[in-house]
Amino acid sequence: MVEKDIVIIGGGPGGYVAAIRAAQLGGKVALIEKEELGGTCLNWGCIPTKALLRGAEILDIIEGGKEYGVLAGAVSVDFAKLMARKDRAVKTLVGGVTGLMKANGIEVIKGAARLVSPQKVEVVNSKQEKEIHQARKIIIASGSVSAEIPIPGAKLSGVIDSYGALALKQVPESLVVIGAGPIGLEFGTVYAALGAKVTVLELLPQVLPSEDPEIAAALEKSLRRFKIQTLTGVKVQKIAEGSEGKMLVTAGAGGEEKVFPAQYVLMAVGRKPNVEGLGLEEAGVKFSRKGIEVNDRMETNVPGVYAIGDVTGKWLLAHYASAQGEVAAKNALGQEEQMDERVVPRCVYTIPEVASVGLTEQKAGEEGYEVKVGRFPFSANGKAAILGERTGMVKMVADGKYGEILGVHIVGPHATDLIGEAVVAMRLEGTAADVGRAIHPHPTLTEAVMEAAFDVDGTAVHIPPRRKA
Repeated sequence: MVEKDIVIIGGGPGGYVAAIRAAQLGGKVALIEKEELGGTCLNWGCIPTKALLRGAEILDIIEGGKEYGVLAGAVSVDFAKLMARKDRAVKTLVGGVTGLMKANGIEVIKGAARLVSPQKVEVVNSKQEKEIHQARKIIIASGSVSAEIPIPGAKLSGVIDSYGALALKQVPESLVVIGAGPIGLEFGTVYAALGAKVTVLELLPQVLPSEDPEIAAALEKSLRRFKIQTLTGVKVQKIAEGSEGKMLVTAGAGGEEKVFPAQYVLMAVGRKPNVEGLGLEEAGVKFSRKGIEVNDRMETNVPGVYAIGDVTGKWLLAHYASAQGEVAAKNALGQEEQMDERVVPRCVYTIPEVASVGLTEQKAGEEGYEVKVGRFPFSANGKAAILGERTGMVKMVADGKYGEILGVHIVGPHATDLIGEAVVAMRLEGTAADVGRAIHPHPTLTEAVMEAAFDVDGTAVHIPPRRKA
């Protein structure tokens, strides 16, 4: 048995990035994956959903072409072709990860892994054959699984999760989405844009409950153009089968209940850390239902055993998992690296998009900052007018004492691309003035970020001055 420097459990965006970084640093690395390389992100999450969303975006652009004098005639959707293209995108990227494993000399082992000690991992392959792999250090990157709510009818055949939503054979006539987080709103947007009647039910008072209320409200308003009905503050009581193949969702608030019929019900109430069957108890690794506990070096309570990604129960985001993977790999090989939790971007791929980083206005106030806020609407941005996408805004939250940027929140066109500037600025502890004084190219959407930075001090150029109190 050849001892590896690092054995990694899970080949998602956390695990495979950790493997590559460890190999680049000279480590002998083995990566264990029981399904497909790329994990949920590449196979059933980030990539396939955005591939479907791109189809919905193109349809939306074509239907809006008449405003530009482009007359395309009747437009229809070949759903089978759209799904096939989604599958090709997934296959291409998974193949790319496979190639990177080979190029970096990483041994990929197919099977289900379980810790038998802090230095040994048992792998069971598809033939139920067992092997023990020895490792100086272990990184757990087992990801997450779809969560459920314990209500009657949750197991009915017409109730699907994100995996089921990616395997539909045709656009549903109607869809009830339980949960108005990123997963629920992204799928709701896709299928509403493709023609489904979509209703979204959320227990908490706003859509995107963890995001800035002002941004969430702007998104909710924007989604109405796809005729998406969003109901917040409602609790789902039960799901039942009705006539003509319909599912019946009973939900309500304040003692008033209503029944929502739909062809399918999408359970999108989040995900939970995948800790089952990992042998954590045997190895002495501390965990709870929230996930495996780690420090800022991504190390667990057991020396030499690290955990990254969704299984840690923090931000369930692919790019966060990748960043954690780099930190874990470096520390496992003797370097010193800490995770910077201040600047984790959060992206929601609806139409329009939402992206955020750092503190909301409310959270900054709760933490004791003297808060100053700048806002700039895309309706006043030249490039947004050119694109015909003038809804939304950029909101910048800054420390009134020093001007340091505490958070940036965007709803509007290409928000997920624009947030990168804010991430870099905050990583460098930049101020709103730093961003405002940086020359931004014209005409671009990035000018909205610049103007929001100016507006922190009330000096935005392309909106009327604030009224004096």
